[in-house]
Amino acid sequence: MSGKLDMSLMYAMHNALRRDLEFIAKITARTDDDPRQILATAVGWEMFKKGLHVHHSAEDEALWPVMRQSLADRPDDLLLLDAMEAEHEAIDPHIEMINAALADRESGPERVAAAAEALATTLTGHLKHEEDEALSLIDAIVTPEQWQHYGQVHASKTGPDGPRMTAWLFDGADEKTTATFLATLPEPVRVAYWDEWQPAYAALDRWNTKG
Repeated sequence: MSGKLDMSLMYAMHNALRRDLEFIAKITARTDDDPRQILATAVGWEMFKKGLHVHHSAEDEALWPVMRQSLADRPDDLLLLDAMEAEHEAIDPHIEMINAALADRESGPERVAAAAEALATTLTGHLKHEEDEALSLIDAIVTPEQWQHYGQVHASKTGPDGPRMTAWLFDGADEKTTATFLATLPEPVRVAYWDEWQPAYAALDRWNTKG
């Protein structure tokens, strides 16, 4: 979409989540090894959960509230924000169900697979709903200054994992998206991304597939 706000990082985040959902689906569909053990020890699972939490908590704290202030007399648009928040809340129990299935030695791999499928259905539905309806409303209502603040809150939530999560975010992103983001950073940070962050991320066996 084109508008006053640059949504490229929003789409990059959504695509990163979809990418990892595909890995999770492949792992939980395996029959040659126990998918519970593979997923439970996967760095990728922890990074996926962190990326999802960072993204949704930043929206809940720094995006939806400022939009509500501007939409007080627009009930239909407020209903959309209600839906966004409700969908966020509906996703967390699926994460908890997967974690519980991974921790339960008595549960079979079918339980993990079913929980992962439910997560994928709920999350992909939310991402599509947000892209189809909420992003155009964000572009119409949120000011560039508010959008910048949201981005800053989003970035701050990664904490010390910032280098790794930045490389995670742009794994598979097109060159233009990556270059546009890096252009906003100081030169030493850009150098660190290419010389340190991205190579370290690429060396990770995120889904226990290299052994």
